[in-house]
Amino acid sequence: MAKNHTICGLDIGTSSIKAIIASRDQENQVLEVIGKVSLPVFGIRRGVVFRTEDVSKSITQALERLSSEANCKIDDVYASAGGSHIFSVSSHGTVIVSRADQKISEEDVNRVIEAAKVFPLPSNREILETFPLEFIVDGQGHIKEPQNMQGQRLEVSVLALCAFSPFMKNLSNAIYSAWPHVADITPSALASSRAVLTPQQKELGVCLVDIGSGTTDVAVYEEGDLIHAAVFPVGSERITNDLAICLKTDVELAEQIKKEFGSCIFSGGRRKEKIELSKDEGNGEQLSFSHKMLVKIIEARVCEIFDQVQKELKKAPLKGSLPAGIVLTGGGTKLPKMVELVKRELKLPVRLGKVHGMLGIDDDNLWSTAAGLALAAFDLDEGRSRSMPQLPQGFVRKMKGILQNFIP
Repeated sequence: MAKNHTICGLDIGTSSIKAIIASRDQENQVLEVIGKVSLPVFGIRRGVVFRTEDVSKSITQALERLSSEANCKIDDVYASAGGSHIFSVSSHGTVIVSRADQKISEEDVNRVIEAAKVFPLPSNREILETFPLEFIVDGQGHIKEPQNMQGQRLEVSVLALCAFSPFMKNLSNAIYSAWPHVADITPSALASSRAVLTPQQKELGVCLVDIGSGTTDVAVYEEGDLIHAAVFPVGSERITNDLAICLKTDVELAEQIKKEFGSCIFSGGRRKEKIELSKDEGNGEQLSFSHKMLVKIIEARVCEIFDQVQKELKKAPLKGSLPAGIVLTGGGTKLPKMVELVKRELKLPVRLGKVHGMLGIDDDNLWSTAAGLALAAFDLDEGRSRSMPQLPQGFVRKMKGILQNFIP
């Protein structure tokens, strides 16, 4: 079976690195995963790299193991970027149409987008990419493609995605030291959106919530456009840490208890649960705990996460009320009754996301970012002009320029 060249999606999370390698079947035009690896990573705190050498070693190990297990060469690597230093800002630009016949040219469109990029940013912050939301020609808005239209004054409203430069430098150094042939680095929220959101959802209005170990990513779409994005430093490890404190046990056992007995809503049942301690911890003794207390801790922390999501939704310039609701993804969404709790808290439709357009992903939520990176890479390779599912090529060029400047 003939295959195109392989592409790797590298999801660099707070507690683990997940990498998949995929290729498109030329006969059926289906993107298929031919290998995947998940390894623990150290040196990242809440999505931010603080020990580049440790992270670089983990990336090298993950990619070498992936190539070996898949028995194939990795052609291109597309990596993710996370951390609450990534944020979005709305901006506006205005230019006068340059041609004498007042026909809007591609140059005018580029000029007005560049004008929208001129706004004050705090020190060490810079724009990664701008996403045009709406063009305005002589006061008439709601225009997506102004080129070749007649007009004197051209305006644009954009969403600018920004980041803290020193943190991006740490990430880029870790990635390029491990694997020089990295084609692009993309914010995790955009990659997850590519994997689990459909064009129809983005057109109607939808909010993606990607709950990882150390961070939660939020991306809001309406009328096909990304209108708001944010990352906040609270994830599923906060639940585990609180359980460890309340149960007076170590983090590893608290994580096991969360996975085996945890739920977001208490539904009755036995008053006490028991779990066997390892020989090193308790010589075969059992740890007893109240299931109701366990759920109460989990519920409080999950509600804390979605209080933050609610605040981000209020910041988004929504025209409607998100008919497509909330789509959940990430390893932190695996807890039972998560959908029911979010529906109760946000009063919106809620569903668990599933990866679209890729075969071989058994655990959708855990692999959505890595899958989205690979899917977006194939979109760019094929030169597709679809407005929403792919990531903009300008983002690729901008990130390459920024990150190459950072490499010592």
